[in-house]
Amino acid sequence: KNNIALQDFPSCVIGEQPELTAETLEVGDTSLYCWRNMFSCINLLRVLNKLTKWKHSRIMMLVVFKSAPILKRTLKVKHAMLQLYVLKLLKMQTKYLGRQWRKTNMKTMSAIYTKVRHRLNDDWAFGNDVDSRPWDFQSEECALRSAVDRFNNRRYDKGVRGEEGEYQPVDNCINSVLGQDIELTDEFKANYERWLHKEVYNSQIDWDELLKFTGI
Repeated sequence: KNNIALQDFPSCVIGEQPELTAETLEVGDTSLYCWRNMFSCINLLRVLNKLTKWKHSRIMMLVVFKSAPILKRTLKVKHAMLQLYVLKLLKMQTKYLGRQWRKTNMKTMSAIYTKVRHRLNDDWAFGNDVDSRPWDFQSEECALRSAVDRFNNRRYDKGVRGEEGEYQPVDNCINSVLGQDIELTDEFKANYERWLHKEVYNSQIDWDELLKFTGI
């Protein structure tokens, strides 16, 4: 059962704790399942849902590797959360599995309909064969990967400068911007008073309007 009763919660923290020996480790309890295995299966299904949701290419990989019979067998485990994530994965694939599969698995279709949340534009139960035909999923996956790489390079690779320099993150915090050390040129220092008269003294500034839009 892959279960060590003495190390399971709450027996591991309540009451006197016996000494862990080879004999005591072999003594199990009467539970019908191991909660560690159940928890791992639920997390695995949740991660699989996150990886495949709204990604047609990855859903097609589930169909190609015939995951539907395996997931359908998993529904025999009577656990609400486990069944929910299994039904979500099956719901993604029903559009691509064809009408014959939907006809022969009406119990599964009914379970999906009653337990999984739906949207107004969902077409999982009556997916058109024309719409569900596989297209060039490899190009879609490559485009997604290149977009993710481009974002990571732009956001986290501080050493890259070049044609994407304008996309570098901008510091919008007033305190940190005002606290930066800026080196002024000699020409600006020599003409500082002229710049002060032109940009500050001789220009009319509506401070109420400026503060209202900047949110200071």
